[in-house]
Amino acid sequence: MLKIDSVTVKIAGIAVLRGIRTEFKAGSLVAVVGRNGAGKTTLLRAIMGLLPLTEGAIRLNDVNLVSQPGYRRAREGIGYAPEDRVMFPTLSVEENLRLPCQILGMSRSDVDARLEQTLVVVPQLAELLCRSGSALSGGQGKMAALGRALMVGTKMVLLDEPFQGLAPVLANQYAESLRRVRDFAPNSCVVVTESNRSLLKDLPDETVILERGEIQSSEVEHAIA
Repeated sequence: MLKIDSVTVKIAGIAVLRGIRTEFKAGSLVAVVGRNGAGKTTLLRAIMGLLPLTEGAIRLNDVNLVSQPGYRRAREGIGYAPEDRVMFPTLSVEENLRLPCQILGMSRSDVDARLEQTLVVVPQLAELLCRSGSALSGGQGKMAALGRALMVGTKMVLLDEPFQGLAPVLANQYAESLRRVRDFAPNSCVVVTESNRSLLKDLPDETVILERGEIQSSEVEHAIA
């Protein structure tokens, strides 16, 4: 699925990621865990092309992502939900969900099908579709950001600190949605970053421990289908 080979990323001359080597497998849910400042967000941004690599390579199956500008990565089937959610406030939730697919030039029928599937995976969004993007609570915004990532993330979904600040009920609903991803996209890979490992409970198939920009360990939690 996604191979990260000797990736180093420097920001303002400081190495935030140092020689990262790992592979995210199809059909798996991978947790990237580390303290604040460990490089988790930087890793996701590097995959999305929002930060340039200083060294190394990133490949999604046979596609060299480094040769693809950031705005084309979604076209490769990668969905991304940043920690700050970034909902467009002047658009409805439904318009926010549809927007990435429309930008990619998908047909109306294909976008409708994607939305229908996304609402099955994240059913809490159905009652929010007509609401303004500016009228969401923090937890609702995270659910909407998950839905938007799923709209284009047919191969891979990257979720940055999704459980931080979620009330227990919403956290459980979010976890159930991630479990349902396997039912509808069994070959996709979901990557979740978190500072607090306990929030993930039994979700991950594999946990990658990131510390000071380096991988300290990679632990297989249970068999990957």
